Amino acid sequence: MEWLKNLSNAIDYIEDNLAGEISYDEAAKIACCSTYYFQRMFSCVTGISLSEYIRRRRMTQAAFELQSTDIKVLDVALKYGYTSPTSFNRAFKSVHGISPAAAKSQGSVLNAYPPIKFSIKVTGGNVMSYRVEEKEAMRIVGIRIPLTLDMEENQKIVPHFWSKTLKSNQFPGICNLSNQSPKGVLGVTACQSSDEIYYYIAASTDKPTPDGMLEYEIPAATWVIFESDGRFKESIQSIFRRFLTEWLPFSGYTYAELPDIEVYPISKERPQEGHCEVWIAVKKEREN
Repeated sequence: MEWLKNLSNAIDYIEDNLAGEISYDEAAKIACCSTYYFQRMFSCVTGISLSEYIRRRRMTQAAFELQSTDIKVLDVALKYGYTSPTSFNRAFKSVHGISPAAAKSQGSVLNAYPPIKFSIKVTGGNVMSYRVEEKEAMRIVGIRIPLTLDMEENQKIVPHFWSKTLKSNQFPGICNLSNQSPKGVLGVTACQSSDEIYYYIAASTDKPTPDGMLEYEIPAATWVIFESDGRFKESIQSIFRRFLTEWLPFSGYTYAELPDIEVYPISKERPQEGHCEVWIAVKKEREN
């Protein structure tokens, strides 16, 4: 449960600096993980990106001040980090649906987003089947696309990449490469550095790398593996969220910050649902 405490401390840091500079790197340091994985975990657990959360919190505080004091709109904009009135107006409207000037009028309807609090909830009724495997380094071969530190942007990039790949001549070649565990078509998110974040569509294989494809080695690790049947997009998102909020806090493990692996069936019909697996690298908490 240590990681939840660290995540809460990072949120406290953000709250303390809403009217100042917020460093994603510093927040991630407090959460004891890399900047990329901090944003990734935050998005998985909360359902919104870190940047959107900060925007909502700042605009909530800005609205309180506009309605309860005589402060000028420009001064509020500057206080919350907006040097341009236009950008502040746009951000304010995206949260409240009205302009900052209109918010000063009595009776204006505004939206308040309270700070996020992380806690353990008692849940039940939905079994979460899993297995843990030790595995040597695995070699994957396929194609990749760069990701960014912006989780909202990545959520647009990856589906488009899949759609394009499924229609390409490379997809059957990737399917034919699969001959090692985990078998199937793999979606792999790999953060090699803050400047090198990629999403691979690939296969685990010992076959030669075809022209136009790349290989990547995933280090040896302990993997917790979850299985699911249903629509792929919803299943994958649900597994990551439940892994972080239900499984990890009580497991005695911590997130290893290695590539996450989605395993999909090989199918010529390009299905949108079926049986899939998610492989997430973990390590014992005492190893930290």
